[in-house]
Amino acid sequence: MNKRVLIASALATAVAAPVAASAQVPQPEPVPAFKAERCYGIARAGENDCASTGNNECARTSRKSNDLRAWIYVPVGYCHRIQGGSRTPRL
Repeated sequence: MNKRVLIASALATAVAAPVAASAQVPQPEPVPAFKAERCYGIARAGENDCASTGNNECARTSRKSNDLRAWIYVPVGYCHRIQGGSRTPRL
């Protein structure tokens, strides 16, 4: 095999691999091993597990902290204890 062709194909693969990986559709985080519930309004920007609707798609895509429609998993019974936390999305 020609050395130039080998180098060109290796370079093309290296450039195309990240593009193909980033084209995946964001998905919600999997349910944790502990008994959990969704808690809206307490996630920091970029640290949400998903969102009901709005300005972000899903896991780790929120653009602002304490987005009332973005949620994270917390242990069952803890959401109502956290200031600003809600078990339902707010508009």
